[in-house]
Amino acid sequence: MDRSDSSSDESDDRQNLIEQNGTERLPSPRNRSTTFDIDDDRHFWPPIHRFRFSIPKFAFHKRYYYLLAAALPLCIIAIFFSADIRSLFSSVNISSTLGSSDSLSDRMRESELRALYLLRQQQLDFFDIWNHSNSTFNSTATNNLSSNSASGDAFIEDLKSAILKQISLNKEIQNVLLSPHRSGNLSEVVDDAQTMGTFTIDRCGKIDQKLSGKRTIEWKPKSNKFLFAICTSGQMSNHLICLQKHMFFAAILNRILVIPSHKVDYQFSRVIDIEHINTCLGRKVVISFEEFSEIRKHHLHIDRFICYFSKPDPCYVDDEHIKKLKNLGISMGKLESAWNEDAKKPTGKTVSDIESKFSSNEDVVAVGDIFFANVEKEWVNQPGGPIAHKCQTLIEPSRLIKLTAQRFIQTFLGKNYMAFHFRRHGFLKFCNAKQPSCFYPIPQAADCIIRMVERANVAVIYLSTDAAESEYGLLQSLLVLNGKSIPLVRRPPRNLAEKWDALLYRHGIEGDSQVEAMLDKTICAMSRTFIGASGSTFTEDILRLRQDWGSASLCDQYLCQGEEPNFISDQNDV
Repeated sequence: MDRSDSSSDESDDRQNLIEQNGTERLPSPRNRSTTFDIDDDRHFWPPIHRFRFSIPKFAFHKRYYYLLAAALPLCIIAIFFSADIRSLFSSVNISSTLGSSDSLSDRMRESELRALYLLRQQQLDFFDIWNHSNSTFNSTATNNLSSNSASGDAFIEDLKSAILKQISLNKEIQNVLLSPHRSGNLSEVVDDAQTMGTFTIDRCGKIDQKLSGKRTIEWKPKSNKFLFAICTSGQMSNHLICLQKHMFFAAILNRILVIPSHKVDYQFSRVIDIEHINTCLGRKVVISFEEFSEIRKHHLHIDRFICYFSKPDPCYVDDEHIKKLKNLGISMGKLESAWNEDAKKPTGKTVSDIESKFSSNEDVVAVGDIFFANVEKEWVNQPGGPIAHKCQTLIEPSRLIKLTAQRFIQTFLGKNYMAFHFRRHGFLKFCNAKQPSCFYPIPQAADCIIRMVERANVAVIYLSTDAAESEYGLLQSLLVLNGKSIPLVRRPPRNLAEKWDALLYRHGIEGDSQVEAMLDKTICAMSRTFIGASGSTFTEDILRLRQDWGSASLCDQYLCQGEEPNFISDQNDV
C-alpha cells in the first residue's frame, strides 16, 4: 500500500489546523530527507523489513486517547467480576510449583508437611492415652498418701508426666515445621488439616471424693451421759486428731463429748469452732468444760476411767496430767484397763469392740488419750469423717482464722499457689530413725519442689516451716525454673500498714502460737497443690482438711515422695 493513500483523518485535521493558523505548510514526511531516513533505501532495510509485510504505524487523535483512558477502568472491572483473579494467581503459583516439583526445595517442603501431618496424628494418639490414664487414675485414687498404693500412684503420675512432656515436645516440633509455611493459602490449608485448637490439661485437678458411698454413724447422745476427752500426746495437731477420735467414741457410746479445759490442754475455742460441730449435727453433741461444770455443779467426778491403752502408762496419762485434772476439782476412781493394748503397737479394733468394752451406765466416763488408737481406720479417715452431719467437716478452723487466711491469700498469693510444709526442727533424728529416712538435703528438696511446680504450673509457693533462715534462704536461692526464681512466701511480721490480719488483733488473739499454727494450716489447706512432710501430724491435719473441704489435689504428696535422701548421717550419738 502506497503511503500517499494511507493518510488518515488525523493528518487532514493537522493540515487544516496549520493552514488556519496561517503558518507555512510543512513539507510532507515522504518528501523530507534526513540523516536517519534510511527506510527508502532497500540496501539499508533491517532484516525484518526484507519480508513482504510491514508493521503499521498507528497514529491516533488525542480524543481517542481520552476514550481509551475512560474505557480501560471499565474493562478492568468487567474482568474482575467475570474471573477469580486470586484463583488465577493461585493457579499460576500451583502450576509453577507443580512444574518444579522435582526441585530439592519442593521435596523438602513435601517432607516437612508430611512430618507435620504425622506429628498431628501422634498428638491425637497421645491425647487418647492421656485421657484414658487420667480417668483410670481418678477412679482408683485415694486420699491416704501413706497407703500401700502410694508407689502405684507415683508410677501413674510419672507415666502421665512423660506423656504430657511428649505432647508438649510434639507441639513444639509442629510449630518449628510449620513456621516457614505460615504464609498465603498454604498456611490456611495446613492449619485446617488437623486442628487441635487450644488445650489445657489440669494435671493437678481435684480428687473425686465419692461422698455418695460414705459409711457413717448417727451421733445421738443422751442428755445426761458424758465422755470426758483427754489428750496428752504431742502438740496441737496430735490433740486435734485425738479429739476427732474422741468424737467417734462418743457417737458409738451415745454420749456428749466434754472439750478439755485450757488449764490442762490447749485453748481449743481459739483455734476451732466448737459450736460449728453442734450446728452441723443439729443437736448438742459437744460442750466446753465450763458448760460441763455448770451442768454438774459441784459434782465434777469421772465415774469410770476405762483405759484404752494399758502401756506404756495406763490410759496414756502421766501423773502430771492427773494432777492438773485434780486442780480443776475433778476427782476420779481407780484407772482400769479394757484390754492389753500398747500405744507403740496398736492393733485394729471395731465398733463392736468399743461398744463391748466401754459401754457403761455411769454418767461420766473417760478413756484416756486415744491418738494412737486404731479403730475402723478406713471409716475414720474417709472424707468428712465417720459421723453423719450436714457440713464438709466437723473439726475446722474458727471463722476468724478462715477469714484471715482468705485475706492473706488475696493479698499475697492469689488463686494459683502451691503450699509446702517444710518440717525441720527436731526432724533430723526423727526421720533418720525411720526406713527410709524423710529428712532431705536442701538441694535435693529443691529439685523435688521444682518438678512439682512444673507439673502443677503454679506461680508461687506458700512456705510453712519451722526451719532456720539459713535453710529456707538456701532453698529459695535454688528454686529456679526456666531461668526464673520461684517465690517462697511466708507470713510477714505484723505491719500496721497491712490489714489482712486485722481480725486477729481486733479479737485479741494475735501472737498466739496455736492460732498462727492453725492459720498456716488453713492457708495450706486452701492451696491448689500441697507438699507435706512425711511423718508430721501437722501435715496429716492439713491433708484431712483438704479432703474434707474438697481441695485435695491429684498432685498432693510428701516431699520427694518415693525417693530416699541422697545422703544420710550416722545414727549413733556421741
